[in-house]
Amino acid sequence: MGVNKPLRIGVFGGAFDPPHLAHVALVQSAIAQLQLDEVRVLPTGQAWHKAHGLSDPAHRLAMTRLAFEGVARVVVDGRELVRTGPSYTVDTLQELVLERPGGQLYLLIGDDQRRSLPSWHRIGDIARMAIICAADRDPDVGAWGDAHVTGTSAQASFSLPTQTLHMPLMPLSATDIRQRIAHHQPIEGLVPAAVERYIHEHHLYRPIDD
Repeated sequence: MGVNKPLRIGVFGGAFDPPHLAHVALVQSAIAQLQLDEVRVLPTGQAWHKAHGLSDPAHRLAMTRLAFEGVARVVVDGRELVRTGPSYTVDTLQELVLERPGGQLYLLIGDDQRRSLPSWHRIGDIARMAIICAADRDPDVGAWGDAHVTGTSAQASFSLPTQTLHMPLMPLSATDIRQRIAHHQPIEGLVPAAVERYIHEHHLYRPIDD
């Protein structure tokens, strides 16, 4: 009798303000490379590390659903949007461990998130619950432990069990996309077409006096 393999569950969180094509490409690459059975895509709630105010949760959830519509094995999960107080990745992982006993969690992160890992809340607990899988590092950006990352947290990051997600370098930024919209510049080819339509229909990211 064969032994059932544990479910391989990807976890991909982000502000998704707005979700763009690099987000979709990262998830598709992870599904293929890690042979994931499911990916939970989670728009963040009150993100502790975001300096700017996020767009309305309902808009970000709707755009995320549109962005990943039709991508097999993806479930857009809105739990963090209804969580009170600051939203931490470790809390979501703890919930998923209880919901999917015996499953193997894979935390999927982009290169920008990789560089901030030493500052993540309870990063040691995160690494114990999930295998951290980061997109290929941008060669123009210094590696962990360079001068801008110092102290014990930086040293701890080197011992984290990680895997690399190989994907084309896509230097897309939600910040840049919001700025382009605010300056009436096109965003075609930067976000999924359905997300672009939603942004225009709901007049998102426009200056208040537009």
